[in-house]
Amino acid sequence: MTKVIDASNRIIGRLASQIAQDALDGEEVKIVNSEEAVVSGDREDAFEEYKNKVDRGARDRGPHYPKSPERILKRSVRNMIPYKKERGKEAYSRIKTYLRVPIDLEDEVEQIDTKSGEELKSKNYVKLGEISKHVGWEPMDE
Repeated sequence: MTKVIDASNRIIGRLASQIAQDALDGEEVKIVNSEEAVVSGDREDAFEEYKNKVDRGARDRGPHYPKSPERILKRSVRNMIPYKKERGKEAYSRIKTYLRVPIDLEDEVEQIDTKSGEELKSKNYVKLGEISKHVGWEPMDE
């Protein structure tokens, strides 16, 4: 069974834990609108944290941390599964992320029940796309 999830205005940690559980249960999960997912907390702290993760590695040796929003989201999901074990590797291979909604998936998109950015009591959050641009990601269409 395939599940297509819209990540728009969803908190990245809660979304990632739900996706990880679905993948471990044997479902194929496709995440669309990765650029619109949110990281809760102070804007400057989020920028600094992700910039430190990217800068930590060297070009010729790791650790390498992704800059694009869909890869950051997939990396967050990966950290919530036992990706070094066989069960985790299989689950990780069932997860696909997309920047926007692909044409062939437009009719299948569903919302899952996690707290969204609009529902946060404090408006302290930043979009994953903004973080990616801050750490050096350059979108191809701009």
